[in-house]
Amino acid sequence: MSEFTLKFKVPSGLTNADAGSTFYWPLEGRGSFATSLTPRLNTLGPVGTLNADFARIAVMVYAADRSVLRAVGSVNWTSRALALTIPVSDPDAWNSIRDRLTEALRFLSGDNWDLTFTKARLPKETTAKNKHPDAKRVVLLSGGADSAAGAFRARLDDAEHILFSHYGGNGIGKKQRGVVTEIRALVPDGAEHHHIQIGFRRRRTQPNDMRMKDEYSTRTRSLLFLALGLAVASINEVPLWIPENGFASLNPAMGADQLGSVSTKTTHPWFLTELDQMLTSINAQGAIENPFMHQTKGEMFAWVANQVGKQKAAGFLSVTDSCGFTNKRFWHIPKDHHCGTCFGCLMRRASFTAAKLTDHSTYAVDNPPNPRAAEVLNSASLLPSIRGFVARGIRVADVAAMRLPAGYTPGMARDLCERGTAELSVLT
Repeated sequence: MSEFTLKFKVPSGLTNADAGSTFYWPLEGRGSFATSLTPRLNTLGPVGTLNADFARIAVMVYAADRSVLRAVGSVNWTSRALALTIPVSDPDAWNSIRDRLTEALRFLSGDNWDLTFTKARLPKETTAKNKHPDAKRVVLLSGGADSAAGAFRARLDDAEHILFSHYGGNGIGKKQRGVVTEIRALVPDGAEHHHIQIGFRRRRTQPNDMRMKDEYSTRTRSLLFLALGLAVASINEVPLWIPENGFASLNPAMGADQLGSVSTKTTHPWFLTELDQMLTSINAQGAIENPFMHQTKGEMFAWVANQVGKQKAAGFLSVTDSCGFTNKRFWHIPKDHHCGTCFGCLMRRASFTAAKLTDHSTYAVDNPPNPRAAEVLNSASLLPSIRGFVARGIRVADVAAMRLPAGYTPGMARDLCERGTAELSVLT
């Protein structure tokens, strides 16, 4: 079992032994994370105490996930045992939902988690002023097509809202700002919105320069995005939108060896419902909504086109980034190009076709920069799995194996999966 804890002060003479099992988040100076955020999140404003706790939990989950390698396998989805000791404001509150939370994390990442909550001794911070007291909603904006459609939808409403973005070191921050600019041009007189961008990533090295391991299959990075979004939502006690097409959210297995591996489960309806209920039960801000939970990606694209026309919709959706390929620079693939072989790219291409929109995106697999990149892209492609999945079709057993929340019937899930599968059939 791999064990980690979180501390808020870096000791002098930090040893490799301590650096290998402890993440450091000091108020000032270099720690384990590259971010402007402080441990209480008070740089965001008067964040709810329990939501700041949840953000630290998500930070620890993400950092541990990133720091422990999975055994090599066909889909890099082997299970690990991870034990975290996390400082929180109210250990009793978190212990009351500990079992449910560890089960939700197991569902999310496929790993076995053991959580221990200790009473936090947090450094004092100055709390920033609430800059947007009239905001009625927070919308997660990742820079992908689904989140862009959600931000566009919020702009069409009459409620002032906040667009919240998280970025690491992959250049997505510029893409997020470009999406906001596009939305303002499409709906110049829409609801007032404010864009908040926060950088947060685990550094490659600890404060003593010890290099950390890098696991690139991290399925919990989006949990950190979700937790930070809820922290912002807690300031005004308003709902959080996490826009994602419902077909990908259900995450049907493409094959027997790829159970749960094609996309994140963070937007899965069971996970969102369970997280909402858990957080609400301890009086933390937990209201989470997916405005597209019953739509396919192609249906989302078509809806955008119905609002602004096909030409504008195609241009808007094409500036988004759906790619999950992580080593573009190494293979000399421009960072603004899509790989064209990951599940996100393949679903994106199918969705443009389903909505009868022109896809202006550039896919590296169509014109690889070099023979080695072509080999890597083709070997990593999920297209064979998708073709097999489409040929097989959605079966009763597939739906029966899905964990669905109350009110989400197997019939609803099967109908959505059949529509999503039909869109993917254009790839075959």
